Amino acid sequence: MVATLRTNSTIAFRCAFHVVWCPKYRRRVLGGRIDARLKQIIREVIDEKGAWLIQLEVMPDHVHLLVEVDPQYGIHRLVKAIKGRSSRVLREEYPALKSRLPTLWTNSYFVATVGEAPLDVVKKYVEDQKNR
Repeated sequence: MVATLRTNSTIAFRCAFHVVWCPKYRRRVLGGRIDARLKQIIREVIDEKGAWLIQLEVMPDHVHLLVEVDPQYGIHRLVKAIKGRSSRVLREEYPALKSRLPTLWTNSYFVATVGEAPLDVVKKYVEDQKNR
């Protein structure tokens, strides 16, 4: 994979992040139709916020996201937008989530920057999560 240099009106950047978050109590609620709908919501938010999706995998009890985001927007704002909208929409569309969980997501998440050298390694790791 060739490193793509992104730009906005004032800066050039390459900021890739590996983000992981879980449902409240690490409940295994992210399967089937919820999995597909969650991926759709995440893609919509990423597109709206001007970020770039590299890889996405939804496991029954956590989400792996590999994304590039403008540093002036910030990864924290992107994650907040994704978790906020996905919680609201999924709990409206799948009422069983409301009865099983007080909120869909935990307040916390993991984020790590991904250097240019290991980006392919992290991408492969995220891809392989479904096969574990």
